[in-house]
Amino acid sequence: MSSGFRKLIAFTLIIGVTAAGYQFMIRPANAHLTQSKARVQAKLAKLAEFEQATVAAEDLTKQLGQLEDAIRFFESRLPPSNEIHKVLEQVTLIAQKQGLHAKSIRTLEMKDNSGYVEQPLKMELQGNFRAFYCFLLELEKLQRITKVRELRLDKKTDAAGLIAADFIVSIFFQNQKN
Repeated sequence: MSSGFRKLIAFTLIIGVTAAGYQFMIRPANAHLTQSKARVQAKLAKLAEFEQATVAAEDLTKQLGQLEDAIRFFESRLPPSNEIHKVLEQVTLIAQKQGLHAKSIRTLEMKDNSGYVEQPLKMELQGNFRAFYCFLLELEKLQRITKVRELRLDKKTDAAGLIAADFIVSIFFQNQKN
């Protein structure tokens, strides 16, 4: 065997071992590396989603706390239903203090809601418009939740500045069932 032929066989063997190494070792390792990178990217994407969900959950927790504070505030302004007579007395005293003549004050049917009770009062008052306006301002200042609805004002023709007010004021109370 000549030296050139041996070099050709050695060169062919080196090329063959390199091709076999690439085919059986490097190509599968590259495929495995590509798959591993894809799995890592998928896990990073999931992690980012979880981080966003965590931030959203923290925001929801904060909002829930704010809502609970608001509920406590409004419940503090709702007297127990066994104090209805006290609030009714306050409303009539405010009307009398303002110099309004109560033509009639009637309680209407109580509306029982899930967390509170609404007691509507149908009131007919007569007096000076300014006194009625002050009555509404005082009613608004009460430490109770109230709502005036179906307000109708009629001007009295016999005296200047006198009105007849016909309205329903609703007073809200805590529901004793809860």
